[in-house]
Amino acid sequence: MVFQTAGIEIAFWIPPLVAFVISFFTSMGGVSGAFLLLPFQMSFLGYTNPSVSATNQLFNIVAIPSGVYRYWKEGRMVWPLTWVVVTGTLPGVFIGAFVRVAYLPDPKNFKLFAAAVLFYIGYRMAGDLIKKKAGKGDNKADSEKRFQEMVHRHRSKTAGKELPVSGLSTVTVTHFNLKRLGYTFYDESFDVSFWGIFALSFIVGIIGGIYGIGGGAIIAPFFVTFFKLPVYTIAGAALMGTFVTSIAGVAFYQALAPFYPHLSVAPDWLLGIMFGIGGMAGMYLGARCQKFVPAEAIKWMLAGIIIFTAVKYIADFM
Repeated sequence: MVFQTAGIEIAFWIPPLVAFVISFFTSMGGVSGAFLLLPFQMSFLGYTNPSVSATNQLFNIVAIPSGVYRYWKEGRMVWPLTWVVVTGTLPGVFIGAFVRVAYLPDPKNFKLFAAAVLFYIGYRMAGDLIKKKAGKGDNKADSEKRFQEMVHRHRSKTAGKELPVSGLSTVTVTHFNLKRLGYTFYDESFDVSFWGIFALSFIVGIIGGIYGIGGGAIIAPFFVTFFKLPVYTIAGAALMGTFVTSIAGVAFYQALAPFYPHLSVAPDWLLGIMFGIGGMAGMYLGARCQKFVPAEAIKWMLAGIIIFTAVKYIADFM
């Protein structure tokens, strides 16, 4: 099957299958999987034009709603957190898209930039997990442990059947203003700075706009590592932020295309949609299975994947 914008020819079943496998695992941590689709497209498919970033964001638009729906159905969407992420990343995505086209069209330099960002995130996540295991970290994961204990108890009583919404602990927002955002999960309170989240979202939005993942996806590890929020409550917000900002990203890349006729800037719509179809199924199942996977395992998975990708990019650059 020929994809003209991407300039590649592959079997029709490869994009949805690859996207399904990646999204199933990454959606558990609030990451769409686009950050892994990017190296797959660049390194394995040979798709290195700037339009690969826009194609990645198109994948997000098609795939993410199924995962968000699942988290919403289980009462684990922190909507105020979601809207702060969206309003922060949205302007950053526009800036990042312009930087990608105007200053980072060379895939070699782009890979080195992406590697630096990913390696730092993975390093911080792995460091926090090691400290926690050694007993030197904070103990902010009590709610995650109680959530997992409840899931296992319920499964043993119901022969492993799926938990009904009433059997899950839902998120309760306690306060939300221009200074602080707070919510409870399993009787444990979490409180973060409004402007801290907003500033971080803006910076991540720029990075995400360059990297082609919408901005919200990178922020999930930051929420876990820097703000110490439980992974079971931030996954839906991170995915929703990625979805909204990806719409803006695709629109912006499409609008930029006429001004750069010598470059492939607009997304490959057919390839992006085929990736999205596989990702849609993978995200729904990943979001559904997340509650059965220990939070620490999800964090290690995120850290491992991110560091592996960063090392691969550095090796390619060298």
